[in-house]
Amino acid sequence: MDGEPTAESETTLVVVTGLSGGGRSTVARALENVGYYVVDNLPQALMLDMAELAFKAGGAARRTAMVLDVRSRAFSTDLAGAIRELKDRGFSPRVVFVDADDEVLIRRFESVRRSHPLQGDGRLADGIAVERGLLEEARDQADVIIDTSSLNVNQLRRRIEELFGGEDARRLRVTVLSFGFKYGLPPDADFVLDARFLPNPYWVPELREHTGREEAVSTYVLGQEGADAFVASYADLVNATTTGFEREGKRYLTVAVGCTGGKHRSVAIAEELASRLRHSGLAANAQHRDLGRE
Repeated sequence: MDGEPTAESETTLVVVTGLSGGGRSTVARALENVGYYVVDNLPQALMLDMAELAFKAGGAARRTAMVLDVRSRAFSTDLAGAIRELKDRGFSPRVVFVDADDEVLIRRFESVRRSHPLQGDGRLADGIAVERGLLEEARDQADVIIDTSSLNVNQLRRRIEELFGGEDARRLRVTVLSFGFKYGLPPDADFVLDARFLPNPYWVPELREHTGREEAVSTYVLGQEGADAFVASYADLVNATTTGFEREGKRYLTVAVGCTGGKHRSVAIAEELASRLRHSGLAANAQHRDLGRE
């Protein structure tokens, strides 16, 4: 029928399920990091409705992940039937099942002092056994089974990014933010650089009304003694830390460059630093918090 989803619709669906304590929440966050719209604790009965909404909405919703939880009152064991229904309507969902050894799951629940959602008055092991029975068919239907027994949070996240992210989604993105110290420090800064050791173009009459984005001011600032070494050293620092930040799951890095008012020195330095970082292969851009406030 016209307007209905087809296999060629470009809608990407991921269905995430698995054992409680296995890492579903980490998988959901990792999928969000790589651009998926994530619907958590979705009843199976609403899977087709959600898929069709995603198709009709387009844009970012065309990459949707649905996380199923046995604690949902509307959970059923017929995941295979729900997946078949999606496929009959032209979708091609990928099912991710997270699993772990019983001993590992017990340690995880005990470490956070939580009971298993299905243990009732019994032991943790009883709840895990009940859940395994409910999810047996779902595990058999999974396209991807991830045993998280020996994975930490960062390793699991990287596994999901490798499967669903693509290289661009996994890259660290660097914002070089200029600011004026007299307006306060940026609260989200990971590094703070102080450019006030350079002569201030404010005291050069022909430069006072211009900004660090203009060539005359930029040439003046970057031509001062120590300016080039300052930019080069911080470019080296950022480049030296990016691999570690990416490994630890950081996706956005803010390097704040300050001067007195955020108009001349910090702006010129931020533009130059962002340019050098891009030249070294990083996804970097310059932004100017306080430009125009004076």
